[in-house]
Amino acid sequence: MDFTDVIFSRKSIRSFSKKEIPSDILKKILEAGRLAPSVQNKQCWRFVVVQYEEIRRKLALKSGLIGKVNFFIKDAPAIIVACADPSRSVHLNTQDYYLVDTAIAFQQMMLAAWSFGIGTCWLAAFSEKKVKEILQIPNKIRIVGMSPFGYPKEKSSLYDKALKTFAGSKKRAPLEKIVCYDKWNL
Repeated sequence: MDFTDVIFSRKSIRSFSKKEIPSDILKKILEAGRLAPSVQNKQCWRFVVVQYEEIRRKLALKSGLIGKVNFFIKDAPAIIVACADPSRSVHLNTQDYYLVDTAIAFQQMMLAAWSFGIGTCWLAAFSEKKVKEILQIPNKIRIVGMSPFGYPKEKSSLYDKALKTFAGSKKRAPLEKIVCYDKWNL
């Protein structure tokens, strides 16, 4: 798939088939994250790949901010939790760059996954405390995001359709509302 096709066709996936991700493909996805740029090449990111079904189910049932909002992730063959060590990053312009760097690396992984036909869905509605407990992540580490990784089901579930509607996944601002040239005029 051409790179622009990957970007323009990528969408959030919330219904997954049972098909496993081959280990060589998973390694390429992780490698895409490893190769991402970071401030001063600090590479503060760390990734937890969850493939064991019992742990995936725990994350699905107990990680959400609101009830079982993340229930759909139980069916994905892998869940990747994007973490960062803030002490391995920098703070510039009143901004913590561990957030930016980890987001860039995670997005590269998601795009790489889509190029192999593997869907993802960036999750933010999770309890960092609960995820840390389930995965035994140290307190000094921050969780920036998490996502299921898996091959999309042929047909979306009713639950999937409801989540897409709630999330407003199809709504995108036009360029005229988000881009200005030479000076701020939005």
